[in-house]
Amino acid sequence: MITHIHGKLVEKTPTHIILDCNGVGYFINISLNTFSQLPDFETVKIFTHLQVKEDSHTLFGFISSSERQIFRLLISVSGIGASTARTMLSSLTPVQVKEAIAIGDVALIQSVKGIGLKTAQRVIIELKDKVIKIYDIGESFLPQNNTNKDEALSALEVLGFMKKQSERIVEKVILSSPSASVEFIIKEALKNL
Repeated sequence: MITHIHGKLVEKTPTHIILDCNGVGYFINISLNTFSQLPDFETVKIFTHLQVKEDSHTLFGFISSSERQIFRLLISVSGIGASTARTMLSSLTPVQVKEAIAIGDVALIQSVKGIGLKTAQRVIIELKDKVIKIYDIGESFLPQNNTNKDEALSALEVLGFMKKQSERIVEKVILSSPSASVEFIIKEALKNL
């Protein structure tokens, strides 16, 4: 496994770089996040992930080991391939991805091109506990009401209720009962829809 490459940057585009390391040029796929932080044509250290398939070996590069760690967590989710994970890290910063997973922000993850509601929910369900544990995110960081609100809104949407109408009613329920559980919010909202 190639864990990192230290060499001279000879080509830099928003989707890939070519890194010269002792006369060998490595073609490395990158995210826009990494692209934006790379210097122009200097010696750099790139953290890598080697994807091995029957017909290809593909290198993915990252400016930091934490970005690579988020990438690896994302590709561990069923339905998220390397290109989708790279798109996520191009649309959102690694910190945004990590926080969206930790607080259960389905809408933010779903805003990434190519990610639907079910995939966004699967990412959160499968990675939330891992992200909270790995990055030691405390309870104070997690806004419980927002998570409950989002889950209640998602459930109401699945039941066929209009999003804007549901949001107004769910807001009222949360204002009257700030520590309400998801089930309580849904039950109260259904009474008023």
